Amino acid sequence: MRGLASWTVRRLLLGAAQTAAVVLLVFALTEALPGDAAVALAGDQPDPERIAAIRQAMHLDRPAHERLLEWAGGLPRGDFGTSLVSGRPVSTYITDGFGPTLLLASLTVVLLVPAGVGLGVLAARHEGRFVDRFVSSVTLGAYAVPEFAFGVLLTTVFALRLGWLPPTAVGYGTDLPAHPAALVLPVLVLLSRPVCSLARLVRAGMIDALASPYVAQARRYGVPGVRVRYGHALPNAVTPAAQQLARTVDWLLCGVIVVEALYVIPGLGTVLMNAVAERDVPVVQGLAVVFGVTTVVLNLGADLVARRFAPRSEVAA
Repeated sequence: MRGLASWTVRRLLLGAAQTAAVVLLVFALTEALPGDAAVALAGDQPDPERIAAIRQAMHLDRPAHERLLEWAGGLPRGDFGTSLVSGRPVSTYITDGFGPTLLLASLTVVLLVPAGVGLGVLAARHEGRFVDRFVSSVTLGAYAVPEFAFGVLLTTVFALRLGWLPPTAVGYGTDLPAHPAALVLPVLVLLSRPVCSLARLVRAGMIDALASPYVAQARRYGVPGVRVRYGHALPNAVTPAAQQLARTVDWLLCGVIVVEALYVIPGLGTVLMNAVAERDVPVVQGLAVVFGVTTVVLNLGADLVARRFAPRSEVAA
């Protein structure tokens, strides 16, 4: 237990260092963006005096280190700055876009875990037989199809030809829970690749675990097959799967730009695209920090889960 506590403290310190590095990197990269936000906001025929006034109002005339300290100091309080285009707090952009993205991510994960784990266990139980070959072939083929192409195919068949589902979420705004039919196609597209990778990882882990000496010993002692598979083999097989799931959740929460653009869903990906198009640097910075911190937290959680289920496995500290 003492070893687990010290390992957890080390991982938390590493996560804090990674978060600080994310903040510095985001600021440095946005500072290096080409163009000038003041010139972009001044219009098609910018007046030098107007540009100077805009730069002063946005504090762009101050040294970079002063702006970094002021911006980073507000992040722990949830102050991500103010939009250069609308004058609204950046946190409102994040809050507005977070709801639809979180809804899509939650639905996808709720379906992903049982589908991916179930397919992986099913393939492992029938290793080398028809079921295993069929599951492996289907998951490999589905993983090779890009999300955009798969989304266009689903929309063409189920929305345009059959008319069973709406083709986009236009007109629904952020009130997506009241229109579940508009969520079916986006969730299916989001599931298409993660469920394949998760199933293949669980399959490989289960095959290795079922061939291990401790499983053979449990069978010699007469432990029932169900308990061997799900009580002994599966916990050791979920170590890589947990880390893959964390990367998938990170990918979902950080705004699946392709899917949100295809189905016109006002999530974080859409907010980021609009901010980049308008050169709204504070919004880009705020979203980048949220995405980076989310990645750090989810990977830390995945490492903790992997350490809990398979403490003898090598987990990067």
